[in-house]
Amino acid sequence: MVMNMNPFYSSQQPNLGQVNDATLMALSQQGNPNFSHAALMEQAAAQQQMQRMSIEKNIEVPKVNFYPSRHANPYKARKQDIRQAYKLLSPTKRSIFDPRRLFRHSKYMYNKDTAVCCVDGCNVKELIQHDNLYARISDEDTGKTLWDMYWQNPVTGEAEAFIAREGVTSGRKMRATYCPEHLHLYHLLCKWEEQQDVEDEMKPSRFRDKIKRGVSIVTVPVSTITAGQTGPIHPMITKYEPFFAEISADVRQSKGITMQHYVNPVSGENDITTITFDMRMFQKELRDMTAPNIAFQDILNQQAQTINPPPSIPEAVLEGMQ
Repeated sequence: MVMNMNPFYSSQQPNLGQVNDATLMALSQQGNPNFSHAALMEQAAAQQQMQRMSIEKNIEVPKVNFYPSRHANPYKARKQDIRQAYKLLSPTKRSIFDPRRLFRHSKYMYNKDTAVCCVDGCNVKELIQHDNLYARISDEDTGKTLWDMYWQNPVTGEAEAFIAREGVTSGRKMRATYCPEHLHLYHLLCKWEEQQDVEDEMKPSRFRDKIKRGVSIVTVPVSTITAGQTGPIHPMITKYEPFFAEISADVRQSKGITMQHYVNPVSGENDITTITFDMRMFQKELRDMTAPNIAFQDILNQQAQTINPPPSIPEAVLEGMQ
């Protein structure tokens, strides 16, 4: 049995698993720049494998017809893909007239077993026993599988079910998980939001907000700091080499200066370097330098008393004071 889980789906937009590689290549050249051709192929392969499972084992599996946005503006296209992913990954709720919604956690239809998908109720345990698709769907950049990233305890390395959340990426944890196709979409969503956050941090409005809080930020693309840089170096970068050398030395001496590097996951080169001057830490360090050291003052007082002991009072004078 196959279920259509995409409210955006129409007859004019086929399932990604049904289109050819040329169509996937064309889709990767438009819309969301972070939805690469490799990611589209992984999503299409996940859909194909899930449909194969439904035929071979007669297992009820979802048909997550996520179709990427074709908006001409890449920024808006990614925003649309993020909104669509949230709607597709939101846990399925019961009808508002269902009396079971009155009980805690019962407003969700699939919230009793961590081996069941919270969206479509797919029996994940049965899928894994037949063919572990989590181990066959991998990240396009790192090559790590969904099983390695989400279904293993990071400390012990033992198998552990991924737990879905009520708000997809936030909210309370549920007693449910995601099927392989939904989990891959969840993985893509997290990557898109991470890239969105990086770009939002570069907006002038964010800089103004940080400056109001006493934080000054200088953002300069630096390629010479990262080893392994290939290609020609811009003269402006060479001009600021002494500046970054001095900053690198000061970072080790003051907590008011931090330097962060953003490495390109594809090329491995350093794309962006941010330098942060935190006035709050500078002021604290200045106070610490000017404030008297109590322990040191106690030592000086003890030494002064040893070198110059207080004058003794003659016994005759003491008797006269009594």
